[in-house]
Amino acid sequence: MCVGEFLTWIDQQRKPLEEVTLEDISGYFQALSQRKLKRTSIALHVAKLRNFFRYAESRHWCRAGLATLDAPRIYRLESLPRGPAWSDVQRLLAACAGNTPSEIRDHAMLLVIAVYGVRSGEVRFLRLEDIDWEQEIIRIRRPKQRKSQHYPLVREVGTTIFRYLREVRPKCKLREVFLTQVQPYRTLTAAGFGSMVRNRLHRLGLVLPCYGPHALRHSCATHLLAEGVSLKEIADHLGHVSLAATQMYAKVDLPALRAVGELPLSGLIAFAVNSERTATPIQMRGSIEALRGVAAISLGGLL
Repeated sequence: MCVGEFLTWIDQQRKPLEEVTLEDISGYFQALSQRKLKRTSIALHVAKLRNFFRYAESRHWCRAGLATLDAPRIYRLESLPRGPAWSDVQRLLAACAGNTPSEIRDHAMLLVIAVYGVRSGEVRFLRLEDIDWEQEIIRIRRPKQRKSQHYPLVREVGTTIFRYLREVRPKCKLREVFLTQVQPYRTLTAAGFGSMVRNRLHRLGLVLPCYGPHALRHSCATHLLAEGVSLKEIADHLGHVSLAATQMYAKVDLPALRAVGELPLSGLIAFAVNSERTATPIQMRGSIEALRGVAAISLGGLL
């Protein structure tokens, strides 16, 4: 696609590929900048064109040296979490807490994402046997890490799921909890579930950088951080294998950032030593005891 756009552009300039220069490529990116693309998009264009010119040069289709393109630098963890505010998550759940079949199903699915911070596929492929009603435990299958993680089944979450199973879910042989409402019954697709979440967020009149289900996962993590939960506990709650994947949420912890900014440099070493001593103790991943309090915090204010 990126290469095709470039070839279309040089064709409009009536310039054959063998006569293209670095100045021409620079002119293309100047024209591209009028679309106000993000640096990540521009970097993708550069990478695609760089590979194309390497191949074109090897086949003698163009001049030598055109693959020496410089892309914008992309910094690790430079972006902010893109989830709605927790008050907007509360509004979202309240808006679908009705009595129609779609509202009952959607409310249960959205509540699972908001409380446990799961991914779209993890809630769509939740199976009947993943819920232990007697022990009040819910198992989340994490295909990304090829493992499963157990959580305490918060009573309010269990109540909404049980209502869906009793009143709405069609009777069929499928083992997935959440299904479509029309025959042939099947699990929700990623596109279908994403459209449902986006439509419900748009109805609230929210202006967000991202409207998909993953935005609610960001909201869960940001809310837990605001409630004083450590990054280690949030990483365990989200199922992150590495704590580095959770570090991005530290950028939205404004009280902690202000506290760090007010620290005198002379006491910085003493502060680091003291923080290490009072850090959250390491607990076994998947421990119900370690996750029970976190799940209760993420539920706070939703119902």
